Amino acid sequence: MKITRHTIKKLAKQENLFLKVNSSFNGMIDGCETHNGGFEAVESTESNHNNTLGISGVWLVGSSRDYFEHYEDDFCVGIYAYNCCGSFTLVQKK
Repeated sequence: MKITRHTIKKLAKQENLFLKVNSSFNGMIDGCETHNGGFEAVESTESNHNNTLGISGVWLVGSSRDYFEHYEDDFCVGIYAYNCCGSFTLVQKK
């Protein structure tokens, strides 16, 4: 099954989500920097809902410049997303 922006928007509306920010854009270095943290419970945000889907740590650029892959491990299933602004994994426990 192909994962699209619609797929991740549908996942973002679910409950009990966890987010792992793998990298994010840093203007001080004019590029992305890696994060070593693990999965954390999703925090809501009200700013720029079109790009964040209401989730702090998520950033989608749109215009077919977001790339998505299926993610699954022993404990959770979700979507790994990446673009020019960084990458993140959004999951729900099995």
